[in-house]
Amino acid sequence: MEAEVIESNILLPQHLNFKRVQVSEKYPKGQARGRHWKHLKQILQAENYQACFPDEPTYVNIETPPSKYPSKKFCDITGCEARYIDPRTNLRYANTDVFKRIRILPNEYVQRYLTLRNAAVVLK
Repeated sequence: MEAEVIESNILLPQHLNFKRVQVSEKYPKGQARGRHWKHLKQILQAENYQACFPDEPTYVNIETPPSKYPSKKFCDITGCEARYIDPRTNLRYANTDVFKRIRILPNEYVQRYLTLRNAAVVLK
């Protein structure tokens, strides 16, 4: 096979497209490789804050108006998004497995979960 290639005077390219390019060939010395990430200080200096409205949130002004959407409720036990509330203990739960665990909990543990959420209620 090699003799046929030599006889037909076919010149092969130095770099074949399907081969993996070495990093040293792709990025010569002194050139950055990949993305260039900016630090917060660089972003702040590049921003034009004079053109922004005073009520518009920016990196410097992080005070924003309250959200239009209702706040999400999370399960008191697992931390997952909770769709349900136990009427007896007022604990939020995500699924039936957690509900079974809540019903087994003693009242002192229920009180502790409610105080963590700042919803402490004296249960009877």
